[in-house]
Amino acid sequence: MARRRLRTPRDRTIEAELKFRVASARDHAKLRAMLRKRGAKLTGRYKEDNYRFNGPGKSTRNTTLRLRVLNGGPRGVLTAKGPATFEGGVKIREETEVDVPDVHATLDLLQQLGFRVGWTYPKRRSYWMLDGVAITLDVLDFGWFVELEGPAEVLPEMARSLGLDPVNALRDSYSVMARKHQKARRPTKSPATPVVIPPAAAAR
Repeated sequence: MARRRLRTPRDRTIEAELKFRVASARDHAKLRAMLRKRGAKLTGRYKEDNYRFNGPGKSTRNTTLRLRVLNGGPRGVLTAKGPATFEGGVKIREETEVDVPDVHATLDLLQQLGFRVGWTYPKRRSYWMLDGVAITLDVLDFGWFVELEGPAEVLPEMARSLGLDPVNALRDSYSVMARKHQKARRPTKSPATPVVIPPAAAAR
């Protein structure tokens, strides 16, 4: 007897992005003014607490798994990303995202499956849309950044129109940069990052 297919295979989502470091909050202010002048729409502004996981076994070594807690919870986003390739400076990789209504339950589930939090980092983000391209202005502990996400073929020209040179696009992800920043601040070996989601989130 043939086995029933439980679900139809989904189309894989491919993420294409350019990420840039800028010097200060003043650069973000200039970009906001430019985006408003061009009719960009501000679609969201929020704080993220990012939990970067290390997975069990060889099968998870090439996948980045991250739980993003939005505005203190309890809602969040679980993201898995595959290895990156680069075309003309644009970073391209497979991405799967799932909205989660309860970050505490999700965290418990991942730990029961053998995943462990390797490190955490906060991020403040404002999210704009312009001509089909998502443009985020991000503030992290280690600097100010701009990220463009959309069709790979339009990202370089969009970046140049905002005064950003694709040649200067960053290759590292935020989680990699956060880890480097934390290691630079703590040169000696330290224990694994404890998993603590603020109690205020649980009360909501």
